[in-house]
Amino acid sequence: MLSFITSTLVPVLILLLMGWVFFRIRWLNEAFIESGSKLVFNVALPALLFLSISQSDFSNAANFTLITIGISGSVLMCAVLMLLVHFTVNPQNARGVVVQGGFRANMGIIGLAYCANTYGQEGLAAASVYMGCITILYNVMSVFVLNFYQVGFTAPMNQIKGIARNPLIISIVAALPFSYFQWSLPEVALRTGEYFAQLTLPLALICTGASLQFRSFSSDWYNIALATISKCIIYPALLVGMVYLAGFRGMELGIVLLLSIAPTAAASYVMVRNLGGDHRLAASIIALSTLISLPITAIGFGSLAMLGLV
Repeated sequence: MLSFITSTLVPVLILLLMGWVFFRIRWLNEAFIESGSKLVFNVALPALLFLSISQSDFSNAANFTLITIGISGSVLMCAVLMLLVHFTVNPQNARGVVVQGGFRANMGIIGLAYCANTYGQEGLAAASVYMGCITILYNVMSVFVLNFYQVGFTAPMNQIKGIARNPLIISIVAALPFSYFQWSLPEVALRTGEYFAQLTLPLALICTGASLQFRSFSSDWYNIALATISKCIIYPALLVGMVYLAGFRGMELGIVLLLSIAPTAAASYVMVRNLGGDHRLAASIIALSTLISLPITAIGFGSLAMLGLV
């Protein structure tokens, strides 16, 4: 457990804190965060995903049973949250924010960092394929729930088109034939892509830390607590339980835990703001879940490691 904390969690925490501190002392500003986040989302992270998948053995990286369990568990979690918030969360435009915050994990940045630090290149490749499929599902479910609870239901076609143009999804789909047929990339493309890939996690974590906003939680304490507990405890426990019952152990079980236990995705704030939801509530859920997820990750992974399951 100590090795996992020092090799996996502490580097992630340091980069998040560096981003938060640099923004507070004005070494970074809003323009840098916006530009850096665009660079990560549109170029660096797609390059990382493309390389990690395309250079891996598809038969080893793609585990369709694991992906099916991830999809089933995520849909189940979303349905349970929708039922719960219908009776307990007000106002109405906060319900979709709580549901999305309760299942949408930051797999692309924090989750992949966990997997890369813990399992190396093999774990990163397997995590990338799993993440790609679940990311598509996250986007579809988020569009649905945010529109469902929006006052005056809005047509989600623009969001659906945005999902189809998502650079992460495009890079994953483009990489699959290279992995399946074991095609080789030209050396110049490989080296250039590696430079961008190496940029991804440090820049992404610094930008994530810089964008964290800790406000007064007194007025929304129940909504924030419900989303945070769901995201950091119930959702990963559900997926890990399902994967365990399906007979998975070792790296596969660890990857599902590390990806699902990551805090609420920063992208959820952007989608809430675009669809007219309570974006301040979304920012608070992201901030608190990021803070809470680190010790919970240490406890969760450490417990499974002690039992010899990961």
